[in-house]
Amino acid sequence: MVQIMSVQELKQKMALSAQVLIDVRSPAEYSSVHIPGAELHPLDSFMPEQLIAKHAGATIHLVCHAGNRSAKAATQLEQAGCANVVSISGGTKAWEEAGFPVERGAQTISLERQVRIGAGSLVVFGVFLGFLLGPIFFGLSAFVGAGLIFSGVTNSCGMALLLALMPWNKREGATCQR
Repeated sequence: MVQIMSVQELKQKMALSAQVLIDVRSPAEYSSVHIPGAELHPLDSFMPEQLIAKHAGATIHLVCHAGNRSAKAATQLEQAGCANVVSISGGTKAWEEAGFPVERGAQTISLERQVRIGAGSLVVFGVFLGFLLGPIFFGLSAFVGAGLIFSGVTNSCGMALLLALMPWNKREGATCQR
């Protein structure tokens, strides 16, 4: 069972001693804003065995934008044999909203917003084509809707995984610590 910790609890632990904090967002999201001291290990290229070897015996705290990706990474670490793993509830978004310090770089649109923009655009495009060229194109909107339902039920998003691979989400200067 994945342990969950609030940003307030993490902040208290960090005030007492150095903690292993792993950010599993895309390089572009990380370079935009991250918690000081967080190491970048994007979920789309996550290697649990390397992290376990690098931080043997330490508790690994995982953070993402809001908590979904860090929970997935925590599950991967547990399945790989790591007993001391914690997912940070609310992620970097909650950390920043709590007024805790962050490091900023070049701004980017979060992966979550990119998915909403992409899905919404495909639905509108499908409806537009359906009226313009024929009803078969309404299927595009139905397909996107079905994908959103599947994403909600399974708590995984294929569109987010694809968007994470796009060049603008792998920006130069957004380095990954391995």
